[in-house]
Amino acid sequence: MQVFKEKERLRTTLANIKSANKTVGLVPTMGALHDGHLYLVNEAFKSCDQVVVSIFVNPTQFDNPSDLEKYPRDLKKDIDLIRKISENIIVFTPNANELYDSEVISQHFDFEGLDNVMEGKHRNGHFDGVGTVVKLLFETVEPDKAFFGEKDYQQLQIIKRLTKIERIPVEIIGCPILREESGLARSSRNERLNDLQREKAAFIYETLKETQTLFGTESANYINDWVEQQFKNYPFLELEYFEISDAETLKEITEKREGTSYRAFIAAYAGDIRLIDNLALNN
Repeated sequence: MQVFKEKERLRTTLANIKSANKTVGLVPTMGALHDGHLYLVNEAFKSCDQVVVSIFVNPTQFDNPSDLEKYPRDLKKDIDLIRKISENIIVFTPNANELYDSEVISQHFDFEGLDNVMEGKHRNGHFDGVGTVVKLLFETVEPDKAFFGEKDYQQLQIIKRLTKIERIPVEIIGCPILREESGLARSSRNERLNDLQREKAAFIYETLKETQTLFGTESANYINDWVEQQFKNYPFLELEYFEISDAETLKEITEKREGTSYRAFIAAYAGDIRLIDNLALNN
């Protein structure tokens, strides 16, 4: 397995691979890898000759310094997990100055409103940070395909828009959410949950599943009120937001339209640990 910290060494190696007409797949991560990440790596292997996994905790997408400081990091464990999939994986682990080249600041993007709702509304500057780091990774690796999980569905839509506005020739592949046995969406942040929090956090998925059922007969306003009441009656989690949105535009809806796909989105806190999840409500 090859592990690179410097961009130029990585670029040289990838240039040799591409010169042999081999395709490259990129799986961007912030480390603290779990089965959800490993699923993305395996999906990349199915359609690409060479897989690159980046491990980089991006400081510009955190609006809360404490959240950045507490984000779980274990590079050795991450590399060991990747090695179990294949030795023929390239791991890219730059530091911030190496990846950003100069000052570690975000570029501003016009995501046409995709960044102003949900996560963007509650995390100032978050998606400029995401767009900046993903653009830098795309420019460094120049992948044919890049793989992202649908747990961060808003991020997935943002990155698809990024490739269009920046004219980046990469195919974005969205992969299904992997869940723990309880239904809790797999996330690096789950490692910070204690046993009781982890058990009780399954309520998020339970609520989304019930929302999916209610969506067939009830209005969006009714469901919004119902979800808020469920969390008010549940002392283990604090609801930050719940929204039913158009799956493409991410605009919150007040009434359903025939032929439109919708998703429900939740962000909630277990103590100081922020958890997000989403679920398709119709086809």
